[in-house]
Amino acid sequence: MTQTPPLRNQVAIVGYAHSPIERHAERNLGIVTLATALDAIADAGLRPDQIDGFTSSALFPSAGSHAAVDGVSMVTSAWLAQRLGSNPRYLTGFQGFGQMPGSVALAVNAIVSGAADYVVVHRSLHNPPGSYHGNVMQTASGDMQWTAPQGYFGPLAMIGLPYNEYLQRYNADRDSMAAVVVEARKNGSRIPWSTWYDKPLTVDEYLASPTLVDPVRRFDCDIPVDGAAVFVLTSAERARDLPHRPVNIAGYAFSSPTRRRLPMHWPLDDIAGAGAETARRLWTSAGFGPDEVDLPQLYDGFSPFVWFWLEALGFCPVGEAHRFVESGGIDSDSPDGLPALSGGGALGNGRMHGVPQVLECYLQLAGRAGARQREGVTTAIACHASPHLGGVLAFTTES
Repeated sequence: MTQTPPLRNQVAIVGYAHSPIERHAERNLGIVTLATALDAIADAGLRPDQIDGFTSSALFPSAGSHAAVDGVSMVTSAWLAQRLGSNPRYLTGFQGFGQMPGSVALAVNAIVSGAADYVVVHRSLHNPPGSYHGNVMQTASGDMQWTAPQGYFGPLAMIGLPYNEYLQRYNADRDSMAAVVVEARKNGSRIPWSTWYDKPLTVDEYLASPTLVDPVRRFDCDIPVDGAAVFVLTSAERARDLPHRPVNIAGYAFSSPTRRRLPMHWPLDDIAGAGAETARRLWTSAGFGPDEVDLPQLYDGFSPFVWFWLEALGFCPVGEAHRFVESGGIDSDSPDGLPALSGGGALGNGRMHGVPQVLECYLQLAGRAGARQREGVTTAIACHASPHLGGVLAFTTES
């Protein structure tokens, strides 16, 4: 007999705030994050002095010669807590893959254990000036000495490898990826804070975009941005006394491949194998399966991730995601479509590293999505990064 995990539905999201997502913001990232945190705390019906826990992931997602400066190009939990004038009992940052799920998992554990009562979870992203992956490196050491001199460097090469494998193994056409990107941009264009607001993409525009690393086109990649998002979490019991409908954390899961690889060497078999384990852990933790998910928000920092997540989580058979998507399987405007990118994701909002997925789950389950509100949504999941080196959160309105 399976027992209910002790963390299930014990913690809820009770408030949020989101800054505009801009290519380059006029205000510096620390100021944007501080203002967004104050808005989120007020949205939850709380005061800054009540916040006694902070979690985040301050990973600066830019390769190359860009300096990571706290409060400028990244914002840590400690930086934010100090500027809010808080004296937290719990203060930490997540350093693994799947930054948003990892940060939320830390907050859940802190609240359940009694280490904190009200926890702020934030994610702040910066778009440095100049070439995003520009690098003045003259030598490569460590593991990179075996890949960088051959041109295998950075996330484009990383995703190009399994994407090519998928195309060849399952006789997929890379042009069918247009259905993923156009769907994300369609939904993102409806969201006022999105960098792509009122800017949908056509199939012809997608197909005309240049190839960066074969077979990855420009529009297969999320666009670097400046932006911040903040969520406030507390116990499900305390959440009942706050202004908004609480959205409970039903469970979470992470996984990683068992084979040691060179940096950014992501074979398709690793993604599929460890992804299946991620899914098994998720459904065990959440207490429901793929057939019971009303709102799956799949990660799409690169468009092939959507195919990989669809198959790993069991929303379609292995090798069939390209056909499933091309036939309208994720059309969020169709009554029969799986709303996998209804919140626009990264491709439809900008490189906010898992924030769009978590935010869409919260807004829809809390009944706060406005004109985009979907009926009958009681369960949702939010993915981040790759199925084999990322994480997933499960949400529900059930107590």
